[in-house]
Amino acid sequence: MKSIGATPKRQGSSKAMTKQRRMISRHTLGALAASAFLAGCSLIPTYERPAAPVPTTFPGDPAQPAGAAAATVAWQDYFTDPRLQALIRTALANNRDLRVSVLNIEQARAQFQISRAAQYPALNGIFSATRQPSVIDGRLGNSFQVGLGISSWEIDFFDRLGSLKEAALAQYLATEEARKAAQISLIGAVATGWYTLLADDELLELTRQTLVTRDESVRLTKLRFDNGVSSELDFQAANSAAETARAAYAQQQRQRLQDENALALLLGAPVQPGALPTVNGLGRLEAIQAMPELPVGLPSDLLIERPDIRQAEQLLRSANANIGAARAAFFPRISLTATAGTASNELSGLFKSGSTAFSLAPQLVLPIFDAGRNQAGLDSARAGRDIAVAQYEKSIQSAFREVADALAGRATLGEQVRALRAQAAAEDQRFKLSDLRYRNGIASSLDLLDAQRSLFSAQQAAVQTRMLQLQNQVTLYKVLGGGWKE
Repeated sequence: MKSIGATPKRQGSSKAMTKQRRMISRHTLGALAASAFLAGCSLIPTYERPAAPVPTTFPGDPAQPAGAAAATVAWQDYFTDPRLQALIRTALANNRDLRVSVLNIEQARAQFQISRAAQYPALNGIFSATRQPSVIDGRLGNSFQVGLGISSWEIDFFDRLGSLKEAALAQYLATEEARKAAQISLIGAVATGWYTLLADDELLELTRQTLVTRDESVRLTKLRFDNGVSSELDFQAANSAAETARAAYAQQQRQRLQDENALALLLGAPVQPGALPTVNGLGRLEAIQAMPELPVGLPSDLLIERPDIRQAEQLLRSANANIGAARAAFFPRISLTATAGTASNELSGLFKSGSTAFSLAPQLVLPIFDAGRNQAGLDSARAGRDIAVAQYEKSIQSAFREVADALAGRATLGEQVRALRAQAAAEDQRFKLSDLRYRNGIASSLDLLDAQRSLFSAQQAAVQTRMLQLQNQVTLYKVLGGGWKE
């Protein structure tokens, strides 16, 4: 009875085990099918360009003059003065910051190639020699092997390496855009420095003429004082005004040398004497050729015209790709190590017939417990993307502000220059009348000194504002994405 009763139990147990094996087989096939499906999928989140956090038009919505966009105007067509063009070419050839930008591209390209190479197996030549005791009799024995091998090649089922490659590619493209932005900034800085030197020369000449005029006032006042016509108070006031002009002349000479040194640093070479126009007297800023008017376009145009914004977007794409690599860390990692060659107990028998040997060692690593490391990596990658989004949006806002500031300058600096020139002309006439009245004994020396100071201040303000107007035109060209050309 026991044996009869035992038989159905064994048969039932066999059926249960068969059913269980079938379930395990189905689960295994399902897992393999899921792996095959995921092998063709990327875990990188779908990239969507963030909306530009700026208004749709610039302040005042200025009328757009006809013409090509700044980004399509080569710097040679915008800065037409041949002396300035020569300086820009020198800077593009010698500037060390621009050279670093080019080398950064080479470094980023190499890093991308490293990331891409990780997707392919690395084939190495292998020679190994082992001497160890035998597990059978404990006697020492030798083992030699030579051949080719693949060491720990990761089969990228879940696109972890592909995500890292995409991140490196975006980093490389970002350095390309950084180089373009550096070139635009360099061209703008050289042009700004050139206009600054022109203004320095004009202010220096203005100060020299003022010093000559005040020295003449000192001579005239001294003559009147010696003849008892004017008091010592008038003489000392005239002398003080002359020394003030002399101090301003020394200060202007120092400023001129410092600005020339700054331009030489940008050029990577000394500023040649013929780099500035030779104009007798005042009017150096008026002797140069005018820059053309530029259409401003819409804020959305900056997204495709400004290399620094495109650089920020590439960094955002890189951060987005890093999320795919962090997600893939949660899935199994399959690696393969393989060798093929010859093996022998004696070195002389490595290449004899029958010594062929090979090994194949696949490995699957499934994360089970890592104390939250993978989750922390994913959280860090997501935070990095959010940081990149904020930096991208800030680059757009900064670009919007720069263009708006340049437009404000273009709208107001012209009128300011006109008004200051008219003021300087009026002060010049006032000074001539005061000087004539003083020479004829009608006006006091205080009236003459006041006219001299007012004229000098008005002339300085007119020159400095004209310099700001020219520099603002350079800035507008730069912030609209102009200046990049291979």
